[in-house]
Amino acid sequence: MKLELRGITKRFGALVANDHINLTVEPGEIHCLLGENGAGKSTLMNVLYGLYTADEGEVLLDGEVQHFRGPGDAMAAGIGMVHQHFMLIPVFTVAENVMLGNETTLSGGRLDIQAAREKVRAIADRFGFHVDPDALIEDLPVGVQQRVEIIKALSRDAKVLIFDEPTAVLTPQETDEFMGIMRQLRDEGAAIVFITHKLREVREVADRITVVRRGAVVGEATADQPDSELAAMMVGRAVELTVHKDEPRYAETSLEVSGLEVTNAQGAVVVDDVSFTVRGGEILVIAGVQGNGQTELTEALVGLEHASAGSVRLAGKELVGRSVNQVLDAGVGFIPEDRSTDGLVGEFTVAENLMLDRRQGPPFVRAGMLQLGARDDFARNAVEEFDIRTQGITEPVARLSGGNQQKVVVARELSRELRLLVAAQPTRGVDVGSIEFIHKRIVATRDAGVPVVVISTELDEAVALGDRILVMYRGRVVGIVPADTPRDVLGLMMAGIAPEGSAAA
Repeated sequence: MKLELRGITKRFGALVANDHINLTVEPGEIHCLLGENGAGKSTLMNVLYGLYTADEGEVLLDGEVQHFRGPGDAMAAGIGMVHQHFMLIPVFTVAENVMLGNETTLSGGRLDIQAAREKVRAIADRFGFHVDPDALIEDLPVGVQQRVEIIKALSRDAKVLIFDEPTAVLTPQETDEFMGIMRQLRDEGAAIVFITHKLREVREVADRITVVRRGAVVGEATADQPDSELAAMMVGRAVELTVHKDEPRYAETSLEVSGLEVTNAQGAVVVDDVSFTVRGGEILVIAGVQGNGQTELTEALVGLEHASAGSVRLAGKELVGRSVNQVLDAGVGFIPEDRSTDGLVGEFTVAENLMLDRRQGPPFVRAGMLQLGARDDFARNAVEEFDIRTQGITEPVARLSGGNQQKVVVARELSRELRLLVAAQPTRGVDVGSIEFIHKRIVATRDAGVPVVVISTELDEAVALGDRILVMYRGRVVGIVPADTPRDVLGLMMAGIAPEGSAAA
């Protein structure tokens, strides 16, 4: 099925999110829609999927103009969409999620759940997925949940598939598997729109590339163009794709973690006797496949998770046993891995989110009264300094693109005096221009003599940012190695194989 978008324009008040966009996707083609956060990519796809109505323009399938009143019409026409944040009900099974909204019934009005199971098995067998139709969504890894979304789309005979930032929550291994799935779908004749900002992924699978910037198409590109050219088209300026940092100059402040242990609600040890030291003026990257204890370790460092054993000392002072507020007040900056759940309050404005952890004392609070002028001045300065794309400081942060939401978190945490920075997945779901900016700010924090701990599943980021890399596997430290350690060695470490001579603390 051939997809055509002609002159699509979508406005939100004075903001033109899509400005007369034209796009054609042929059957058997992976067409990459490349652009930075807030460029209008997701808005365009939401128009295509019937979630938004275009102010101007038209959508055509095999030459026929479509009039979608909602996603149901789009799905009926053969369009399927896998969103960055999955649209699944956690307490339902795979089969129940797949049949939701497209239920078949038996006599007496009973749901034909067996038909849904068989449909899941048939599609899973066709693509080599290992998916149990009766498994609960909440019990499945993220990569498997994404496959359920794909099965859901294919179960409705989708001929046009939209993947909106599909690898933002995947590990490198899951990303590679997903690329193979896209190729298989393409080879079977699907027309695929692949929305991303990751240049490595574009090179691997794109047949054609359309670049969008600030709501408008700025040109087409090919997968063999240099990364620097693609990045410049996306951002509108030259972008440094490598992290530049001098040799570390160590300061007195240090973070010392000794014998740290965390037990989950089921009684299993998920952080097992972890020890390491980070000196002031140094970046230690904690790497590993997602789900090997990094999240629990991060939360234990900042007081969100109870440590069942061990010690966390910052400049000689114990942090274990302190509340989150006490840890933050000790000078710890924290960029959480899930900005929407742990980093921001979506209904609050940009200005309100920028002062979330500054609830007492000047300049924002005097004599128990919130100083609105000081707050708003700070917010306006932060928006400018951190290039936060927003309609204003009173805009609810939930309306911002993912990358701009991340900039709000980074601006809040890096705009105060720090004695330690803990940054978990600091560039997850962020475009190349924002990655460049966030990396520079993290390096500047390190150069100011602050110990920095970065948790990242992106191997490129770990190698680029780290002075040293600590690899975790099943809750334990496999080793601590220099950042110039070969990628294949790091890969083996992520599988639990320690190299000779690696440090253990």
